[in-house]
Amino acid sequence: MEIKIGIAKMKKYAVEECGDSVEVAERPRGGISAILADGQGSGKAAKITSSLVINKAAALIADGARDGAVARAVHDYLYAIKDGKVSSTLTLLSADLDTQTVVFSRNSNCPVIVKHQFGMDIYDEEISSIGVHKRMKPLMYQIPLEMGMLLVSYTDGIQAAGRKRGKVMNFGMIEKIISENHAEDATFIAESILEYALALDDYRPGDDMTVVVMGISDKERVHNIQKMSVSFPC
Repeated sequence: MEIKIGIAKMKKYAVEECGDSVEVAERPRGGISAILADGQGSGKAAKITSSLVINKAAALIADGARDGAVARAVHDYLYAIKDGKVSSTLTLLSADLDTQTVVFSRNSNCPVIVKHQFGMDIYDEEISSIGVHKRMKPLMYQIPLEMGMLLVSYTDGIQAAGRKRGKVMNFGMIEKIISENHAEDATFIAESILEYALALDDYRPGDDMTVVVMGISDKERVHNIQKMSVSFPC
């Protein structure tokens, strides 16, 4: 088995910094988590917020905290340091090898899409962002880990792509990209969804855009070498 994570992101047009942040954290009892946050607003202020969120979440996961507890603790942290005046979305995607399950939590208006052997499920129930409401709990899901499974999530720059130009994002196109590819294609899927959204915005994105894809591949490795590749244009 091999866990593949693909990430593709783009900052808002004519803005210096991307307000979305994403991080990958190794789970101490086996597995890996992808953390996605979108800070309120855009630019430097949003980046500071989303960085605070993912860094806190990554530290808690590394300490062995369960995902639901992580989301609650990060909310309390953001609420305390920003006095309830700044929000952030937070999505956690985890392959938990200790329990042989996929666990994911949402505090975002964007869905988590899960492709499995029987089809595709869309988890898009309404839920509040973190940081503003005094009492908050995430939407938590736990499903058996399957070979070939894909999990996809993104920030609202993808969901709103084209809106300012009178175009409508066709969710069916995202489903098509996911359905036509496999777990080992995580990076290609992330890049393809981002490319579709950028085209709708005429390559001048109206908001920060980030796509995260996690694939559970049945590819066997002779040597258990862990690899990570990062491309960071400056």
